[in-house]
Amino acid sequence: MSDRSGINDFVVRFANVNGTGSASANTMFAKTIFRMGVPVSAKNIFPSNIQGLPTWYEVRVNGEGHIGRREGVNLMISVNPQSMYQDLKNTMSGGYFMYDSTWPMPREKRREDVHFLEIPLMQLSNEHFEDPRFRQLFKNIIYVGACATLLNMDREVIVGLLRDQFPGKEKVIEKNVKALDLGMEYAKTHWEYPLPFHVTPLDMTQGKIMIDGNTACGLGAVYAGATVMAWYPITPSTSVADAFEKYCKQLRVDPETGKNKFAILQAEDELAAIGIVIGANWNGARAFTATSGPGVSLMNEFIGLAYFAEIPTVLIDVQRTGPSTGMPTRTQQSDVMLGFYASHGDTKHVLLFPSTPTECFEMTATAFDLADRLQTPVLLMTDLDLGMNDHMSDPLTWDADKQYDKGKVLSAEDLDQMETFGRYLDVDEDGITYRTIPGTHPSKGSFFTRGTSRDELARYTEDGAAYVRNMDRLLKKWETAKSLVPSPQFYPDPSGAEVGLIFFGTTTDSALEAMSVLRNEGMSVDGMRLKATPFSQAVLDFILDHKTIFVIEQNRDGQMRSVLINELEVDPQKVISVLNYDGFPITAVHITRHIRQHLPHPQSASAKAL
Repeated sequence: MSDRSGINDFVVRFANVNGTGSASANTMFAKTIFRMGVPVSAKNIFPSNIQGLPTWYEVRVNGEGHIGRREGVNLMISVNPQSMYQDLKNTMSGGYFMYDSTWPMPREKRREDVHFLEIPLMQLSNEHFEDPRFRQLFKNIIYVGACATLLNMDREVIVGLLRDQFPGKEKVIEKNVKALDLGMEYAKTHWEYPLPFHVTPLDMTQGKIMIDGNTACGLGAVYAGATVMAWYPITPSTSVADAFEKYCKQLRVDPETGKNKFAILQAEDELAAIGIVIGANWNGARAFTATSGPGVSLMNEFIGLAYFAEIPTVLIDVQRTGPSTGMPTRTQQSDVMLGFYASHGDTKHVLLFPSTPTECFEMTATAFDLADRLQTPVLLMTDLDLGMNDHMSDPLTWDADKQYDKGKVLSAEDLDQMETFGRYLDVDEDGITYRTIPGTHPSKGSFFTRGTSRDELARYTEDGAAYVRNMDRLLKKWETAKSLVPSPQFYPDPSGAEVGLIFFGTTTDSALEAMSVLRNEGMSVDGMRLKATPFSQAVLDFILDHKTIFVIEQNRDGQMRSVLINELEVDPQKVISVLNYDGFPITAVHITRHIRQHLPHPQSASAKAL
C-alpha cells in the first residue's frame, strides 16, 4: 500500500490489553486533535470478554473532513506483547512502529520497511511512580506524551483535558502531567520530530461536539417525552439504557417531591422487555426498548402483535455481527431484513437509519412521533460503530416550542359526540384509525386489544372478508407512511451521471469519500442516502434514472438491495451490491475498488494514492 501520510492526514492505532485502563488515554489523544480544530474519528475495537485479550483503538485524522474508517496504519503504538507481531504486520510500509522496549524485540522479527520507535514505557513508569496500582495507567499517559511530541500536538490542550477529567483533583492531575511530560521528553531526546505526518491546527471542528450514538439516542428519548424504558442487557445497546437513566435523573425528577417521573425496568429477557413496552404504550405512555440482533429475533412475535393490534412501539436496534452470538463487539448492518419483515405473516415495518449522533438524537424523537402517528412499531437501526464510538457531530438541539405528534387520539369530548366508536374504522381513508387511551372516558372508548383477527369495531372474527379488509387497510397505512418518514438525501453530480450510489447509516462517510475520489478520476457519480423505509417515489425515481446502481452496505447477503428490489420491483441486473462484513466499518478504498471492478477505466493519480 502506498504511504498516504501527510499533514493532518494519517491513521494511528493503539494496541492494548483489554482492561488495562487504556481507553481513557486513547480517547484523550483523539479529543486533543479534535480540540486543535482537526477532524478526527475514533474506533474502539475490543473483545467480547471482560479482560485479558487484545484491544485496539484506531484514530483517523483528516483535514479535509473525511472521517470514515481508512485502510492502513501510519503510526502503530503496540504495547501488547500478545498482538505485537500482528500489529507490526498491519503497519503500512514506510510507517512507524512504537513499542514498549522494556522487553526488546528480536532483530529477526523486524521489518526493513518500517521505522521503529523504541520507548521503555513500563520501565519509565516503574522508575517514576511508586504506587504499583497506577503504574499501568501512567504508562498509557506516557505513550500519549510521546505521540504528542511526534505528531506536534498541543501540550496545553492535553493538560486541559486532564483538568476536565479530574476536576479539583490536583494531585491526580499533577501525576498525569508528569507522565505526559516523561513521554514528551523521551521522544524529544531520542527521535526526530515531528514525524512527516503530523497535526497542524485548523478551525474545522468549531461548533462541533464529540459524542457516541447510544448517548444521543438515550437523550433523544428523554426529549421525545419517553417516560418508560424496558430492556434486557445486550452488547452493544446497554449504554442506551445507561444514558436514558442518566438524563432522566437530571431532567425527569420532580424538584418539589424528589420523586422520579420515569420508570426503567430491567426485564428477565427480551420478550418481557418489549411486552412491557407494548403495554405501556397501549396505556398512553411513551415507552421504548433497546437491543441488538439476537434481541430483535426474540422480540419478533411481540413486534407482530404491535403491528397487527396497531400499538405504538419504539425499538432501538444497535446492530452487531451475526447470526447467533456472532462477534458481539463488531459492527454490521445485518438486521435490515430482520427489522423490515419482523414477525411471521405479512408485516412490513418503518425503519429509520441515522448516520450521525445528531441524527440518533433527532431520529429517536422522530421514531416516537411516527409510532404514535402511525400506531405501529418503528425501529431505529443504528449499529455498534455509531452507537459505541465517539463521533464528530453537530450539537444536539431541541425546539422548545415543539409539540409531540400523538396522532389520532380521541378525547372524552370527542367520544361524547360519537354514537359508535370503531377502533379499526378508517374514517379518513388514510389507513390510520382513531384510538383512545384507557381511562379517557368513564364509559366510552375502551376496547380490548388482541392479536387475533377482528372487524372494524374490534370484535373478534374469523371472517375472511373482514381479515382481508384489515390487511388491505394496513397496506394503505403503509402508503401513507411514505409521506411521513424522513426523505432520502441526494448528492447529485452537476454533470449528470449514469451511475448511482445508494448508502445508509454508517456507510455514509466512506461512501461520500469514495464518491469524491471517483469524481476526481473523471467518473460521474450520483449519490442517495436512505434515511427510512418505506421507500418514497423519489427512491424509485433515483434507481430508474441511472443505468447502474451500487448499493453499499455492511452485511454478506446484500439485505438492503434485496428489500429495494422486492419493494420497488426494479430490475435486479442493474442493482449491484458493494458489501463488507468482516466486523469493521467499510472504507472508501473498499468501495472504490469494487466499483472499478465493475466499471473499469483509467485511474487518476489521486485514485492511485488512495
